[in-house]
Amino acid sequence: MRERQREVEVLAAPVGRLATLNPDGSAHVVPLCFVLAQDRIYWAVDQKPKRTRQLRRLANLIRDPRATLLVDHYEPDWDRLWWVRIQGRATVLEPGPEQASALELLRAKYPQYAAQAPAGPFVRITIDEWSAWPPSINAH
Repeated sequence: MRERQREVEVLAAPVGRLATLNPDGSAHVVPLCFVLAQDRIYWAVDQKPKRTRQLRRLANLIRDPRATLLVDHYEPDWDRLWWVRIQGRATVLEPGPEQASALELLRAKYPQYAAQAPAGPFVRITIDEWSAWPPSINAH
């Protein structure tokens, strides 16, 4: 029961933190909007202003596809704290059915995408491992 609860909470979480590896081995961490679909995470580069279209997170994933997504919940009642860490391998999607499906999933979760679709690219993270805290609620 608790495992399913964590999956539901990850589905509902509005934001996660994506970690990729810089060429020097240090972590590059950014917040992002995402959707969970079975054993995959989807996200896309959206229309919000960026300093450059050559995003470090994408360059990092093309060079080394290992990715970690951290989703967490905080509140003053520490008995209600939780986090889920999802590790996997990222793939930049080509235009096609999977990208169209990812867009529909993102639009269903984020009304902002209904008015203005993400510019892309779209990325899939295939989940290799889940871990969670408290440890009794590990999702997989």
